[in-house]
Amino acid sequence: MFLRKYFLIATICLSNWFAANSQNFMLSATGFDSHVELTWPVPSGTTPFSYKIWRSTTGQNFSQLKIIYPTNYMDFTGFNGGQSANFSYFVEALATNGDILSTTDTVAVTVAPLSDDALMDMVQRYTFRYFWDFGHPVSGMARERNTSGDVVTSGGTGFGVMAMLVAAERGYITRQQALDRLLTMTSFLENADRFHGAFSHWLNGATGTVVPFSQYDNGGDLVETAFLMEGLLCARQYFDQTTADEQLLREKITGLWEAVEWDWYRKNNSNLLYWHWSPNFGWQMNLPIRGYNEALIIYLLAIASPTHPVPASLWQTGWAGGNYTNGQTYYGYKLDVGPAKGGPLFFAHYSYMGFDPRGIKDPYTNYYTHNKRHSLINRQYCIVNPEGHQGYSADCWGLTASDDPLVGYLAHEPTGPGDNGTITPTAALSSMPYTPVESMAALKYFYRTQGEKLWGPMGFFDAFNLDQNWYASSTLAIDQGPIICMIENYRSRLLWDLFMSSPEIQPALDAIGFVPDASATTEGTEEGLDWLVFPNPTDEALTVEFVLDKTQAVSLSVFNAQGVLLRNILEEKKFSAGFVSEQVSLANLPTGPYFLVLKFDAQTTTKSFFKK
Repeated sequence: MFLRKYFLIATICLSNWFAANSQNFMLSATGFDSHVELTWPVPSGTTPFSYKIWRSTTGQNFSQLKIIYPTNYMDFTGFNGGQSANFSYFVEALATNGDILSTTDTVAVTVAPLSDDALMDMVQRYTFRYFWDFGHPVSGMARERNTSGDVVTSGGTGFGVMAMLVAAERGYITRQQALDRLLTMTSFLENADRFHGAFSHWLNGATGTVVPFSQYDNGGDLVETAFLMEGLLCARQYFDQTTADEQLLREKITGLWEAVEWDWYRKNNSNLLYWHWSPNFGWQMNLPIRGYNEALIIYLLAIASPTHPVPASLWQTGWAGGNYTNGQTYYGYKLDVGPAKGGPLFFAHYSYMGFDPRGIKDPYTNYYTHNKRHSLINRQYCIVNPEGHQGYSADCWGLTASDDPLVGYLAHEPTGPGDNGTITPTAALSSMPYTPVESMAALKYFYRTQGEKLWGPMGFFDAFNLDQNWYASSTLAIDQGPIICMIENYRSRLLWDLFMSSPEIQPALDAIGFVPDASATTEGTEEGLDWLVFPNPTDEALTVEFVLDKTQAVSLSVFNAQGVLLRNILEEKKFSAGFVSEQVSLANLPTGPYFLVLKFDAQTTTKSFFKK
């Protein structure tokens, strides 16, 4: 009798314990174009061993989807032929023995096709998590890659700074959150190891001490430093308010910028700049920065420096002093500068996240035109696919430096051993300002076709190779950052406008010999058009861009399909020579085709567009 009574009491107590600890915990489900993201907290008072995810397409008859440990999951439901689809989910928290500790409520969500703009926003938002959620907890700087622990990267941090400005502008985080993180970061940098003002490639994100990149590379890295300054100068222009914190940030950035001794890296006043200097090994790395590659921004900043400038003549003797010019045509596209077929595509991205190449040229080329052709050559090579790699197509393209299944890390390019079948999403996606149609097609392929293996919590994984049936599990700062920033330069020109507004930049461009160039302002369309209308089709507004070779009056008008004037946007408005960008409101215009008529320099040209 005693044992039976004790058993009943124990059973009641155990039942009460499970009732108290099996209260539903909150499941969040967000539907996108082709996947659903599920997130949930650890149930209060429990230590689950795993979580079991259940899914239904009807709200009934749930099927087990997955048993995982993390508190998030992305369910790739597929594009579904462009139709919307409904799904319901719940999650069970499991003990080590498989007992159910707690269960979420059931959540319903819809997956529906996203517009191109929404897809770009999704990619930017996810990719930003690398720099925000995975930023180093002490310094706020960007880790080299998703397995780097305390190792942070100075150049990748510059890209991360620009990503934070995009995030603040887009509302992913608040302006104050971005400001606070940047104050933490700049305070850390003020006390980190520097070598004649330049930072090392890698730093310990907790202590600020140098982490050697290679045997003799334990000192200043001028290229990585320039990428960092590119981002910081954008931030200095973005945080322009009169609050004490924003003023303090501007002062910190100016101090870091003016401390870089660009002239020291001339190596005894030579006519070019050198990449590395070490307090232990001096100039032993002996790597000159010359010939076309990713380093254009280094010479621009060195010439622009208000405290330690180098002569503008180094643009010719240093940057363009090596094997610089090209003049060959590949797949119908002529390259004025650079290596055969352009080289890896990061050449078209790293220096141009801040520097806006549109509408100007130096004595060698228009760099916007060059980058566009470089991107199109890269894509056309993948279409031709001379090595016969699996998957290459008009939509699956993009060769650049990234992780690799065969050699660990490789600068992939459309020449010789540089192409081993590895496609890197950042290559095509970061060319969005140059080839928006082609890059958007690649984005859709990467996400809708390869997404289940290629898409993760921080955006696209680094690379994939269908010959090897290999998909990277890595994300790298220098590949994630350009995706966010170059897509934003296509969407809004935010970073281009910020960097170019720095007061030091235009005088440096003038000293180098950049002049206005109206020969190529198009973005991914036919060569030779002298003005651009985008996006097209459009919603409530579009942007008109053109380049003037002299000060003159401009008129711009909207006509309907019958040729009836609907509104005048500009009426003989005077603009100075250079690049012009005007927003055109389409409010109250019904859906249908329209025409824009642009008049300047005694010429009249017409462009069509469609209002959605």
